Amino acid sequence: MSNIRSRNTKPEILLRSYLHKHGFRFRVHEKKLPGKPDIVLPKYKTIIFVHGCFWHQHKNCIDGRIPKSRTKYWKEKLDGNVRRDRKYVKDLKKLGWRVLAAWECEIEKEEIQLSLVRLLKANLLLNETK
Repeated sequence: MSNIRSRNTKPEILLRSYLHKHGFRFRVHEKKLPGKPDIVLPKYKTIIFVHGCFWHQHKNCIDGRIPKSRTKYWKEKLDGNVRRDRKYVKDLKKLGWRVLAAWECEIEKEEIQLSLVRLLKANLLLNETK
């Protein structure tokens, strides 16, 4: 497990590249915020966590299943990850941030990337005018 990356993963780099190409400017892994978010869009007060489907238990995803061996160990470990994620989201919302989660399986599909950027632009621009 020591070879598993937590930063600069392929889905994270893909999303960052895509956002940058579409005019978004951001920070990465901001240490001062709870959970050290993967992508921070300060101008829009928005945070994006890039979650691996297995490690963060993406529901209804084939990669989000618990392994058949050492089930008890994996269930406890992965449930702990999900609980920690919820705590970070709660803490960030208290600080006034909007929090989005992008899933590994969705980022790898180009049409999902396009819809994510459109959603971000529409959502962020609408909230900016208020």
